[in-house]
Amino acid sequence: MIKRIFDLFLCIIAFSILGIPLLLVYLAVKATSQGPALHWSKRVGRNNEIFLMPKFRSMKLNTPQVATHLLTDPTQYLTPIGGFIRKTSLDELPQLLSVVKGDMSFVGPRPALFNQADLIELRTRFGVEKLRPGITGWAQVNGRDELPIPVKVEYDKFYLKNISIGLDIKILFLTVFKVLKSDGVSH
Repeated sequence: MIKRIFDLFLCIIAFSILGIPLLLVYLAVKATSQGPALHWSKRVGRNNEIFLMPKFRSMKLNTPQVATHLLTDPTQYLTPIGGFIRKTSLDELPQLLSVVKGDMSFVGPRPALFNQADLIELRTRFGVEKLRPGITGWAQVNGRDELPIPVKVEYDKFYLKNISIGLDIKILFLTVFKVLKSDGVSH
């Protein structure tokens, strides 16, 4: 319950600071590519339930729905500003709506795509599926896109065993530094 209150408190702060940037990114996506500004991705949430997670659309409409690292050449699918909003993590900002709704938390394991069976199975084996997924997490500040799935799940297990508001605050601060440096973003 404390974590949920913490999340909602952070949402109020985030929306007050990021309201204008959210609007500007929305308009930039609409102006530079056809289709909706938001992409609603099927993700695996708490207790392996599927939910729709919003992101600013950084990929073209015909992009296959697989993890980006599985695409032969992900850059061919990027919209004109897609690379920029991915590198700066601006594409992630609409996930604040999922935090308000309760599908996500600020900190937790990143939600798997609905078709990432290997990641889902491994997380379930270790009880990680009981956690609410996060906008950022221990794995994100320790490698992000560069981590193989077994290593990612090891970080998720660490978070499960050590979950606390103190660890969440540490992860949030580390996330800010990683985002500013574009650390761990492969495309």
